[in-house]
Amino acid sequence: MVGNPDFLMGQSQEDLASEFQELETPEGELHLRFQVPSGRELALPATGIREVLDPPPDRITPMPNVSPLLLGTFNVRGRVIWVADLGQFLGDSVGLNTDRAEIFVIAVEDQDTILGLAVERIVKMQWLDVEKLQMPTDIPDGVAPFLRGEWVFEENERPVTLRLLDQVSILRSARWAA
Repeated sequence: MVGNPDFLMGQSQEDLASEFQELETPEGELHLRFQVPSGRELALPATGIREVLDPPPDRITPMPNVSPLLLGTFNVRGRVIWVADLGQFLGDSVGLNTDRAEIFVIAVEDQDTILGLAVERIVKMQWLDVEKLQMPTDIPDGVAPFLRGEWVFEENERPVTLRLLDQVSILRSARWAA
């Protein structure tokens, strides 16, 4: 009797079936969309992200004699990670504003190396089809080694160009040594 849908809702099975939406199977892979200070929107594959943090700026300790791209270090549950300004790393002239309540940091990991990438804001998680990635022709030479491709699509009736970054290339870059 309890297993009978008429008992549960007083409705027939046909009525219940019409009320439930069919779930769509997501296409592609899950990615994190975010913005750097210049306003450019970028993405990273969710599989390469360890976590997203939002520490207050005073918890990031500046370090002397390191690359100007590095904002400092941050202690995450007993592990010290470096935090970098991703926009400036990619050649933006606009630096990250650290005069605010929190800074969004995307912790990326490869093997045993973790790096925090500071960004302006987190946009959303989104399923994106990697089969539809295109290689852009108008990218600066300084960005090319860190780019997997880009998607061009419409969202809310406006064109969007979303570039996919390669977190392993960013982690392994010689730019951090400067």
